[in-house]
Amino acid sequence: MCATCGCGDAEVRVDGQTGAHLHVHEDGTVHAHGPDHAHPHATARARAVAPSAPRTHTIDLETAVLAKNDELADANRAWMAERNIAAVNLMSSPGAGKTSLLERTIRENGAGRPILVVEGDQETAYDAERIRAVGARAVQINTGSGCHLDATMVRSGLDALQPSAGDLVVMENVGNLVCPALFDLGENRKVVIISVTEGDDKPLKYPHMFAAADLVVVNKIDLLPYVDFDVAECESAARRLNPTLEWMPMSARTGDGVAAWYRWLGAL
Repeated sequence: MCATCGCGDAEVRVDGQTGAHLHVHEDGTVHAHGPDHAHPHATARARAVAPSAPRTHTIDLETAVLAKNDELADANRAWMAERNIAAVNLMSSPGAGKTSLLERTIRENGAGRPILVVEGDQETAYDAERIRAVGARAVQINTGSGCHLDATMVRSGLDALQPSAGDLVVMENVGNLVCPALFDLGENRKVVIISVTEGDDKPLKYPHMFAAADLVVVNKIDLLPYVDFDVAECESAARRLNPTLEWMPMSARTGDGVAAWYRWLGAL
């Protein structure tokens, strides 16, 4: 169990498009098994963080979890740097358009190099299938009750994908504007996508996410005439949290503004 947010990681699965899947343990080890394999250790692990535990114990555990994750993330980053592989952590709330933007980018070769995708969702392989359908390699990581990817999951994804020198790895995180901001995956840049249909108050409601971002993509600007969204006010709120972030309005559906996204990817 993740002590930071309380989500579970006992049922993490890495989809290799076979009858078996990979099970990722807390210590980073992985083993393959069939879909009917039971996880008797899950209950014992869930009991390890008792609701009645003292707050000081919880804080210590949170610190240890994040420190371990950061160590593994640094190892991921070093492994990719040795191979000249760039990596982007793509975060948003559900439905903001992460996968749609990736589909368009892959179809148009917007990055100017191969894109490999680590897909994070609690369940289903829908997004990985969409990415494969437009010609890119993807691995689906189902987090079960987990609400974010972590460095161990990404390591298993990298092992499955085996990116080549010069590739771009995009880690499409679980749809969530809270916990993904806390977990370094080994990426070079953090990208947050919001859509104009969500409301312009997102930086005020989820400050940690915008404070951590290198780039904010404002998607679905083709819908601005039909929604109440103040682009300037949203940008101002985000920049008060993070004065150095880049700001990029676009529409993944129409292609308006995507050229700036392609230039940004090409500079990684």
